[in-house]
Amino acid sequence: MQEKMGTILVVEDEEPVRGLIRLYLEKEGFRVVTAVDGEEALHKVTGSCPDLILLDIMLPKMDGLAVCREIRKQNSVPIIMLTARGEEFDRVLGLEMGADDYITKPFSPREMVARVKAVLRRVNLTEERKNTQVIAWPGLVIDNSAKQVEMNGQVVPMPPKEFDLLWFFARHPGQVFTREQLLRQVWEYDYLGDPRTVDTHVKRLREKLSAHTGRRYIKTVWGRGYKFEVGS
Repeated sequence: MQEKMGTILVVEDEEPVRGLIRLYLEKEGFRVVTAVDGEEALHKVTGSCPDLILLDIMLPKMDGLAVCREIRKQNSVPIIMLTARGEEFDRVLGLEMGADDYITKPFSPREMVARVKAVLRRVNLTEERKNTQVIAWPGLVIDNSAKQVEMNGQVVPMPPKEFDLLWFFARHPGQVFTREQLLRQVWEYDYLGDPRTVDTHVKRLREKLSAHTGRRYIKTVWGRGYKFEVGS
């Protein structure tokens, strides 16, 4: 009997497509749970605790974008959007709402399986990085246990909130966070301060990173927020 590789929730109202996805995923050893509309999908997320969700955009009762938005309010499970539309707007909007990847219909079942495995690998690497106490990037080493930052081999003093913000960014490379999300994650959920405090801390971090490493690391994503980018 093939070992199960994880649970995939497939949210797709078209039975032939749903059946094809199930067939190929089960062949690879995944456990597959299905939902045919947005409301059922939200129930299944809670009940089946999936490791990844394949989520169609065009769904009865509640469309995929709305489902994605609701899931992201309390769950970080990876989501791959399925869309029959080719417009860039849908793809960008889905990613902005928290999707990890997208596949445009019609798609190759083998490509779909490869995308699922790739996203799960990426998530597993991120989780491993989250559990570690030391993160190293080119010219930058952050030791959470010692609350110490080294830039090009030199220890750089940093106030607690600046350290917490840098640590949070470094644990989530490439992921865009709004000011409000950063306030909740770094300043804690009950923080009621001015979102501009994020801008102030980011500015100070950039100045230190640039002065000691020649890199900025923290990029502005206009209209959305900030992200940590290793190649910057």
